[in-house]
Amino acid sequence: MTDDKSDDGQIRPGEALEYHSEPVPGKFELTPTKSLSSQRDLSLAYTPGVAEPCKAIAEDPLMAYEYTNRRNMVGVVTDGSACLGLGDIGPLASKPVMEGKAVLFKHLAGVDSMDIELDVEDVEDFITTTRSLGPTFAGINLEDIASPACFEIEERLREVMDIPVFHDDQHGTAIITGAALLNAAELQDKDLEDLDVVFAGAGAAGIATAELYVSLGVERDNITMCDKEGVIYAGRDADDDLDPYKAMFARETDDRTLADAMDGADVFVGVAVGGIVDQEMVASMAERPIIFAMANPDPEISYPDAMEVRDDLIMATGRSDYPNQVNNVLGFPFIFRGAIDVAARAINEEMKVAATHALAELAREEVPEVVSKAYGEDYFVFGPEYIIPKPFDPRVLLRVAPAVAKAATESGVARQPIESVQSYREELERLQSESKGLIRRVINKAKRSQQRLVFPEGVEEKVLRAAQILVDEDIAEPVLLGDPDEIHELADKLDITLDGVELLDHFSDDRYEEMADEYFSLRQRRGVTRAGARSAMKHRENYGLMMLRTGRVDGFLSGVTKPYSETVRPAFQIVGLEEGVSSASGAYIVMTDEGVKFFADTTVNISPGSDTLAEIAINTSDLAESFDIDPTVAMLSYSNFGTSDHKYAREMAEATKIVKRRRPDLDIDGEMHIDVALDEELRDDNFPFAELDENANVFIFPNLDAGNIAYKMMNRLAGDEVIGPILLGMNQPVNVLELGCSVNSIVNLAVITSLRAQIDNEHTE
Repeated sequence: MTDDKSDDGQIRPGEALEYHSEPVPGKFELTPTKSLSSQRDLSLAYTPGVAEPCKAIAEDPLMAYEYTNRRNMVGVVTDGSACLGLGDIGPLASKPVMEGKAVLFKHLAGVDSMDIELDVEDVEDFITTTRSLGPTFAGINLEDIASPACFEIEERLREVMDIPVFHDDQHGTAIITGAALLNAAELQDKDLEDLDVVFAGAGAAGIATAELYVSLGVERDNITMCDKEGVIYAGRDADDDLDPYKAMFARETDDRTLADAMDGADVFVGVAVGGIVDQEMVASMAERPIIFAMANPDPEISYPDAMEVRDDLIMATGRSDYPNQVNNVLGFPFIFRGAIDVAARAINEEMKVAATHALAELAREEVPEVVSKAYGEDYFVFGPEYIIPKPFDPRVLLRVAPAVAKAATESGVARQPIESVQSYREELERLQSESKGLIRRVINKAKRSQQRLVFPEGVEEKVLRAAQILVDEDIAEPVLLGDPDEIHELADKLDITLDGVELLDHFSDDRYEEMADEYFSLRQRRGVTRAGARSAMKHRENYGLMMLRTGRVDGFLSGVTKPYSETVRPAFQIVGLEEGVSSASGAYIVMTDEGVKFFADTTVNISPGSDTLAEIAINTSDLAESFDIDPTVAMLSYSNFGTSDHKYAREMAEATKIVKRRRPDLDIDGEMHIDVALDEELRDDNFPFAELDENANVFIFPNLDAGNIAYKMMNRLAGDEVIGPILLGMNQPVNVLELGCSVNSIVNLAVITSLRAQIDNEHTE
């Protein structure tokens, strides 16, 4: 219910199906971690070498954590009986959801996981089957299992398995709202033991959340639990859908309806369905109330409706478009990370409480600028609109996992206890990569102001799909050039509505003659006649560039159907270079396991000299800084610091000197091999005079051949995601797409173009 499950309603069926089927079906695959390239490798991997770890594990089962992937492997297990908002869709139909859970585990916390969909009919079969999987996994994440069976399944599996068993639908929601409750109560100046708490929803999430609240200090007798029949009160007919888990919260009270219960209540927790709370019910609550309305996509009461009647209210929802989003991704990846890293036998109450307090305390810390910028805000500060960390705050891993591991160690369930929390946190830092959150951060920054981007290739399928995504995600305002009837016809075939996308037939544009006159004025001393100017405006690329030059749009993207040179040439002629820049250049962002890297020049300058190389280095460094990444620049060569006196090596060395003169603030050195740029120990041993403070993340190649080949090899052979090409040094935001690029590539480059336009506009204000 509170996972990040598309609360914006903008995902279209065709888009979702394509995402899950291309380029290969499903969302992840298994990759070997050991070499298997020789007969010796085969002998080590299988017989006879495999016998050695087998014997070690037979003698000491804990050795499985040393010699197999069990240490980092979690099973995501379901029967598909309570899937998303879809209900009982069965195990096979639930597989895409479980794969998604596995991807989140890996992406956010580096935890490997395998989805297990069980085709079983009853609780006993589920328990027997899951128990038998114990030797494979370091932990079991139960998911989307209907209540009340989920309670018995988790309870009994915890008793018979010696690894953590955790039903995220219960405890994930409980932990996140628990952290929110701790902070909201402090801000509202209320003690937990005095809180009168009302729950709407007595399923898995509601019961588990109430139990955790009791562990945090809320009095059980102060909790009123409501289900679809009303208040669960002492003496209610046990046959009235009142299972033993609900019965634990039966309260002596005269209240019979949710409205009765909310009258005078301090806290409302909604884990039910949307729209069941009205403004009168909110108005009836105690002074300084707290509301957690977590039904998705529509909360029990909307944020605006609740805030309209209570200005003393602190509120959280499951939505991302209002403050205080309760999202389970804040919990399960990091809780399991901490638990399996100490080979815990269970995730006990102490570990859950520790995770809750860690999240609450993190929200009170000063928020780094990079986190605020990632969400398009100037800053976050602990208060009514920031009581829990943001779902993709990278600090969550470094707070929650250590807290869980420490609690496991102190409570005695850790078989391999941590000796130092600080050392463990440093290990976790090595798991994180800038590349994982880069595009998300940039997208959120771009959302701060909607920039108008013109796409001359408006009748292309990929452009239409990308344009709709840009609108759906509130990233930019696309302007598509082309025949509107033709575009609409194609959109209908693709099931694209084009809501919010502007279509412009430039031939019938009221300002066509004005654009032609402007172009003539610009190019009249470059051999262009007035008739030639009108003719040039027939080409959509030229027209789009003139729209940018005259301020009708904020950015320009083209190139899906044409070679790079055919689009970049008119861009140079119409938009031109930035003041003080003598040559444009092209860069790619390469997303590696070791972090974000910037490659340049990859698209423009065939054989740049020293001055141009220096300019490329400076412009690419500025690009890195625009993404909040501190650049460390390596000027690459086949030569290391003068080992060759060839012209190319000398040019790169001279370019390094030029950059140091022009930008003494930059961390840069060269000329050098790429392995020297990436290996601090190698530099220290052989070139102790080298001036790089860190391993390089900006790589300037000696010529276009090297740069172009390098980024394509990283993409095709290493499998790294690349973003670009990004055109640097232009007077206005222009980017030229790769011929035949993907929809995702268009969206990514549109985001970068929009961000550049946003920065330019801020500088001119």
